[in-house]
Amino acid sequence: MGLADMDLPGPPAIARALRQRADHRAYGYTVCDPAGRSLVADWYRARHGVEVDPDWVLLLPCGPRTALRILLETVRERAAHPDSTRPGAARSPAPVLFPTPEWGGFAQLCRAARLEYRELPLPVGPDGYRLPVGPLPGPTSAVLLSSPHNPSARVWPADGLRALAERAAEAGALLVSDEVHGDLTHPGHLHPVAVTTVGPALRHLVVTLNSVGKTFNCSGIPSSFALVPDPALRARFTDALAGYGLWEGGLLEQTVQQAALREGGPWLDALLAHLAAARTRLADRLGPAVRSAPQASYLLWLDAAALGLPPQDARRALLERCGLEASDGTEFGPGGRGSLRLNYALPGSVLATVLERLERREQPGRLERPDRPGRPDLP
Repeated sequence: MGLADMDLPGPPAIARALRQRADHRAYGYTVCDPAGRSLVADWYRARHGVEVDPDWVLLLPCGPRTALRILLETVRERAAHPDSTRPGAARSPAPVLFPTPEWGGFAQLCRAARLEYRELPLPVGPDGYRLPVGPLPGPTSAVLLSSPHNPSARVWPADGLRALAERAAEAGALLVSDEVHGDLTHPGHLHPVAVTTVGPALRHLVVTLNSVGKTFNCSGIPSSFALVPDPALRARFTDALAGYGLWEGGLLEQTVQQAALREGGPWLDALLAHLAAARTRLADRLGPAVRSAPQASYLLWLDAAALGLPPQDARRALLERCGLEASDGTEFGPGGRGSLRLNYALPGSVLATVLERLERREQPGRLERPDRPGRPDLP
């Protein structure tokens, strides 16, 4: 339960498409199918009710993590500024800003791109975390955000996202919204797509990253797409990708993307109903230990102390007492201390086992022979 991946089979449409493509035994270089951009735009119109210009779309043969890493290369070049402490010193980029708790990959990728970063604590209200308000600490080259929020699965409200984009623009920063869980919004909630939620005057300073990987449980064939309204930024991003030997398209990547977006809608609807039911069962059992009511995805953000677990060693305690693995809150920055993240994208039979094991969490004894759940079944 510590890995952000679904323990469920993916859509039959993707399996069919892969079999058909494998039977065509030309596996050489491929170019990008321009129709894929319109397919992405159609998906956003049908699923989110927003208009995405196909010209904004970059279809990438790499996962969103790699796409963000390369995008940070363009941020570093774009945001270089003089070091005011030493006359004539070399130019260096302003730091990147992101909230805490937040997906730990942001910090790792900033370090890999040789970019300093600052973590901004997220305020907490009665309904969970809120986006920061007020001016951002400057100078700032980019603001990174998972939307919906990873780890708490909160759907950021559109007005808060617009306000953050305005604050980022005032700081001269690019807002990068990682929306890989955006298609997994639970019934009754709407996901605000960053590049269409902000006003037209700010779109050149906003990028949305997305992928069919999380939505359709096919991250093992990495692909992603970026929505980049600014033509100059698109060109720089494309050049940076080429420097790593990556071009739009991809043989299996396009096969998976197109099958998912063309035929995956009904499967996704069934999945979302399954996830919402699993969320309710687990959240009702854990009650006040749930730090923020999840509104999307398949992640539950928990207060270790409220679970009866030692906050400083909660992950190990949960594993030993219950035979359940979770993500340690410290992986999500300073704001995650004393927390655990659980993934509940499980078959119903396995979730029942999880609920039974959670009853052991307040017992200090070691679990000697954990059960071994069977094969995943359909949602």
